[in-house]
Amino acid sequence: MSRAADEGELNVIARAPFHVYYEGKAQSLTATNSVGTFDILPGHADFFSILDPGEVIIDSGAEDPVSFIANNGIVTVRNNEVMLFVNM
Repeated sequence: MSRAADEGELNVIARAPFHVYYEGKAQSLTATNSVGTFDILPGHADFFSILDPGEVIIDSGAEDPVSFIANNGIVTVRNNEVMLFVNM
């Protein structure tokens, strides 16, 4: 499978222990780590980070962005699959 063919959108799962904030396709995700605010876009390199407290914004492109506060968490990115676990 060609990576270039899959670079159009992300598949995002954003959840807390007892709540699913978002699950589905997205154009971008914005969050904060110790370096500062960062964006994840389609085609992003493999990535792992511990999140700092701040707002997480998921832009699905089809509706208003999903936005929530993460007190802590982790994010992983691989092959346009984004997994975000927050407020643990």
